[in-house]
Amino acid sequence: MRTEPTPYAPYDDTPYALHPAPIPFAGPWTYELVFPRDPRGPRIARTTLRAVLGAHELTELSYRAELLTSELTTNSVRHAQGPAGVRLQWRHPVLRVSVWDLSPDLPKPYRPAVGPEAEAGRGMAILELVADRWGGCAIGDGELGSGGKTIWFELALTS
Repeated sequence: MRTEPTPYAPYDDTPYALHPAPIPFAGPWTYELVFPRDPRGPRIARTTLRAVLGAHELTELSYRAELLTSELTTNSVRHAQGPAGVRLQWRHPVLRVSVWDLSPDLPKPYRPAVGPEAEAGRGMAILELVADRWGGCAIGDGELGSGGKTIWFELALTS
């Protein structure tokens, strides 16, 4: 039995009733990515984030979300030993991006002592300036070992 085509119908003969409806724009969702301590990890995280936000028609948040995700995942790859992860959570109208790693060291507050020629040391300033809200916390023992931290930021949809 073939059902009538709909905007979300598959391209094969599978009845549409077997496929779930897309999550409504205001409906909550979560995506997670775990990556190894590898310099390609931040790029993969950015690409994944861009794909998820595009699929959910949230591209207006992409630039800021990619910038902040890049900062946090790069820090994880540089300073933590072991894997890291990114969690994207949509709770209309707020996107929360959390980055965790196995280092128990929380970031130090930004101090404007970094000179204009420095190649590092501005990540916390960027987080402070670009995110609508942000924070972090230590995490306890888990399946990947003991200790670690999560740093998160939120971006609110303005339109």
